[in-house]
Amino acid sequence: MYTVSMKEFAEKMDVKNLTPDIDLEGLEITQADANRPALQLAGFFDYFDHHRVQIIGQVEYTYMEKQGVEKSAEMMGKIMSYKVPCIIFCRDLAVPDEFLRLALEHGVPIFSTKSDTSSISAEVTRWLKVELAPRISIHGVLVDIYGEGVLIIGESGIGKSEVALELIHRGHRLVSDDVVEIKKVSDATLIGSAPDITRHFIELRGIGIVDAKALFGVESVKNTQSIDLVIKLEEWDKDQEYDRMGLEENFIEYLGNKIVCHSIPIRPGRNLAVICESAAVNFRQKKMGYNAALELYNRVTNNLMNS
Repeated sequence: MYTVSMKEFAEKMDVKNLTPDIDLEGLEITQADANRPALQLAGFFDYFDHHRVQIIGQVEYTYMEKQGVEKSAEMMGKIMSYKVPCIIFCRDLAVPDEFLRLALEHGVPIFSTKSDTSSISAEVTRWLKVELAPRISIHGVLVDIYGEGVLIIGESGIGKSEVALELIHRGHRLVSDDVVEIKKVSDATLIGSAPDITRHFIELRGIGIVDAKALFGVESVKNTQSIDLVIKLEEWDKDQEYDRMGLEENFIEYLGNKIVCHSIPIRPGRNLAVICESAAVNFRQKKMGYNAALELYNRVTNNLMNS
């Protein structure tokens, strides 16, 4: 299970810490969603999502004002007794001293933000879903080609890094070479990035390590990219049948998500960078509703029917 430190969370959300005496270093967040404890303030604690970040908005705050400080403090104390990760008060709402005393007693940090409830809830959920997403590391190269994230895989030494270098020369952006960290942020989206230690570096056999950012400028690299297409480089096998039409899609699966995958045979004279570019553009065309293979098939079919 992945976790996020409370200190990093507070810095990323740009919130004000109202309980500085609580050490944030030892506190962690384990769930991505946020919760607004409306029912809990009314005393209903069945199915309470106490592992989530708790957010107090204008509605919850107004309810507590009508209940009075004594009753509200009782409910807040019960909420904190569940060891919630933290409580965020939105719109710079004033936090009663009694709440701060209870927070210190239970070791639950209280934060304040100028943001409205919807904005902070959306940002908390978005950021935590990425940070706490399931992840794997694979051997490959990830490049942004015309806005499409293309993951290039294949056996070690087959030429993945050389293809990436040529693509950078052609104006595309490197995300990661050699090792790609993949996070599943949703059932439809995989995000790829480079390990911190190897970010922006490329290994070229015979030359060594080169820094793509230093050599080609900041516009040649990117920190993260969604993975839209996989290209598998493999040695040419004359006995193997390769797809020449593209009417049927092949897929590869990572973390339960299926990604379109093309197998590209390596042979002298083939410009792999141009092939990768063409694959990315063709993939984008298909997303926009145009399939060249299907168009050719329809033309041939119509021509046979009319002849």
